[in-house]
Amino acid sequence: MTSGIWILGDQLFEEQAALQSCVGQRETTPILLIESAAHAQERPYHRQKLVLVWSAMRHFAEELRQAGWHVTYAIAPDFQTALLDWIQTHGITELRVMKPADRPFLTWLRSLSLPCPLTLLPNNHFLWQPEEFSAWAKGRKNLLLEYFYREGRQRFGVLMEGKQPIGGQWNFDKENRKPPKGKLNPPKPLWFEPDDITLSVIDRVQSGKFSAYGEIEPFRWAVSRSQALQVLDHFIRDRLPGFGSYQDAMVTGELTMWHALLSPYLNLGLLHPLEVIRAAEQAYYDENLDLNSVEGFIRQVLGWREYLYGLAHYVDEDYPQRNYFQHHRPLPDFFWDADRTEMNCLHQTLKAIEQTGYAHHIQRLMILSNFALIAGLSPQEVEQWFHAVFIDAYDWVMQTNVIGMGLFADGGILASKPYAASANYVNKMSDYCKSCRYSPTKRTGDDACPFNFFYWDFLNRHRTKLETQGRMSFILKNLDKMSPDELGEIRRRAIEFFEGEPIR
Repeated sequence: MTSGIWILGDQLFEEQAALQSCVGQRETTPILLIESAAHAQERPYHRQKLVLVWSAMRHFAEELRQAGWHVTYAIAPDFQTALLDWIQTHGITELRVMKPADRPFLTWLRSLSLPCPLTLLPNNHFLWQPEEFSAWAKGRKNLLLEYFYREGRQRFGVLMEGKQPIGGQWNFDKENRKPPKGKLNPPKPLWFEPDDITLSVIDRVQSGKFSAYGEIEPFRWAVSRSQALQVLDHFIRDRLPGFGSYQDAMVTGELTMWHALLSPYLNLGLLHPLEVIRAAEQAYYDENLDLNSVEGFIRQVLGWREYLYGLAHYVDEDYPQRNYFQHHRPLPDFFWDADRTEMNCLHQTLKAIEQTGYAHHIQRLMILSNFALIAGLSPQEVEQWFHAVFIDAYDWVMQTNVIGMGLFADGGILASKPYAASANYVNKMSDYCKSCRYSPTKRTGDDACPFNFFYWDFLNRHRTKLETQGRMSFILKNLDKMSPDELGEIRRRAIEFFEGEPIR
């Protein structure tokens, strides 16, 4: 019997379940990592995403070799060819794999015709197993994040005093919505210079064989666990103290604000969610940090991240194809080229993504997803774009986050109402409108902000469906205050923005 382990590209930690199952036989257990060209070509991925994943995989392979494991690192046309060759070469009689986080990849893996049995071990890179999430969700009328988050706080004893939350309340989100007034000075993020391994990956991605997006240099992301731990320490020390109040703010030239920049490393396996949560919690006790900052950050990891993963494995398999509002407009070209839009908020956000593969959660939700929702863009095209361009994107993240939270295409499984907003929100929470040719206060006219006429056109087109969302009734009453002429002009502007093609 020869058990071999295939380590996937987002499972890069030595405590992962498949490795731990053979830790006592490391000298005789073959290990495989595969760098698949075909997988890299499934989407026009951001070049820095390809560099990050492949460089992190190569660094991890070296770390495993130094720890005494026998590692094969295959640079191959596709996964299946490399996997079958490795199984035959090493006489593998049992293939062990930690369960993929992505449901489509798990389905593909199970469909393979292998010459040996496949053993799937539970994915211990998440705090909740899919079966545990299903047990929590069973029989509930709704699956709101807030209730799941509270369950997680109690289950893992995070920021708790007995059975009660520290500070007397579970959620301090209302304190974390300050607009960016005055001069803000966010701390600079911790970046790294590429080493020889990373430089070789950059050369591979630059070879022209990949239909990719975005700028490849300067590449400054962490690519190893030791570097990721440095980013975690830097966040806890220099960024977490100011994280809370301005976590929803957007400022020109400030790409990262106080955000942690840990999601790429969490999603690769370089950091474990519980060590990140405990580090933030300990800083609250040791450094007397503001509770709204610490709780707000922990909610993103213990709440939101775990919730998305559980939900991705809980919903029906047709979830990625949901389209509640029946929006079918193709993705505009400016999503691939920021210089093709005159909307400054979109330009600033899209330009940052081109340069780094990153934008923070409010830019993703209230600029990109908000625009896609009210402009009637296809949820499937938007989700595919998010998956391609963001450095921390995977199926389990984006299918629920974009289809559910961002575009309400699931009809309310994830969110209690659509996150639709006019230019007023953008103007309040950013400085983008000050340098834009459009006016954030106008709904009609040549300088009317598209966020305004798209917003009101969206409400008018979908009024019947939106009336069933109780939290929308007050807003919808404003449509009755508009004249038929104004609503007609709003509709015309929404059509003309896309060169005369009506929104369907």
